[in-house]
Amino acid sequence: MKLIEINRENLNDFLAGQEHSVFLQSYDWGEFQNDAGFEVFRFGVEDEGELLAVISLIKKKLFANFNYFYAQKGPVVGRKVIKSKVESVYRFLFSEIRKMAKREKCIFLRFEPDFPISQFPNFPIFKSIDLQPAKTLILDLSKDEKDLLADMHQKTRYNIRLAEKKGVEITEALENDFEEFWKLMEETNKRDGFRLHSKEYYYKMLNFNKNTSRNKPTHRQADTDINKLEIKNLKLKLFLAKYKEKIVSANIISFFGDTVTYMHGASSNENRNVMAPYLLQWEIIKKAKNLGYEYYDFFGIDEKKWPGVTRYKKGFCEKNQEKHLMDYPGTYDLAFGEAWYGVYKVLRKLRRKF
Repeated sequence: MKLIEINRENLNDFLAGQEHSVFLQSYDWGEFQNDAGFEVFRFGVEDEGELLAVISLIKKKLFANFNYFYAQKGPVVGRKVIKSKVESVYRFLFSEIRKMAKREKCIFLRFEPDFPISQFPNFPIFKSIDLQPAKTLILDLSKDEKDLLADMHQKTRYNIRLAEKKGVEITEALENDFEEFWKLMEETNKRDGFRLHSKEYYYKMLNFNKNTSRNKPTHRQADTDINKLEIKNLKLKLFLAKYKEKIVSANIISFFGDTVTYMHGASSNENRNVMAPYLLQWEIIKKAKNLGYEYYDFFGIDEKKWPGVTRYKKGFCEKNQEKHLMDYPGTYDLAFGEAWYGVYKVLRKLRRKF
């Protein structure tokens, strides 16, 4: 095996070929992180000319001159790699990242595996706080619209119809909608206590497509500029629900590979009785299906942390819920120097106290 640097085409091709394609590991998401001020490294594990696995690493600062690597929802091992070879792929990858970590003064790798961590008992791997949701719900878009509706909770179907009757309109956002969207995000944060990124972060995210050379500025039309031929390029879109010409709900959505992902949502405290978020979600699901995507990922549920949002998401797949549930191990740290990692944990605890 050997570690290779990987370009946009090869990385995105590989990821788009995996079931439930991971947009957080895509070349394009790395470009967004780079624009946000982080250094990004992208590698593949190759064996006899075959690409077996990929990883995108974001370097983040810690105390003093130390850093850490973060692989969001990574690494990703190809689904065609036989089970007996998967463990050796990870061991090789961990070993190579350790070498690079010394050069980059990174004291640990934070990663989010899709494999049982118990397979690596001799590695200094420690459970961390989950950064990306460990549990999610994924809709199978191969079903027709009638069956998708039938799988919903009765109340969810009712709320969709109610929003339609009330005249809620669904559109794709224009650039001048951003300020109103940001107000909705702040409103939602105060109401529900969700962690909020900076205003600049969301602005850069929503201008991501126009700032890359392969994409043109978006404009409102019957369909977005996404089509079946472009699934290997990440698209980030903002969709709005309007009631009486006022924005009452908004969703940030990613399109990549075989999967469309519901990343962020916001809603107004006013006009909640028109049930706009339900129609907004349903119209995006239909759009994803019509554009040829295979899955719709709700990107996180947790009955304890987010009971209301979890109940809302579960309403879209009430029947056979176990078939929609994806349960990942969560977030872990692979320590490259246990002494320095111990210092990091102490400092993290002290920071929480203050």
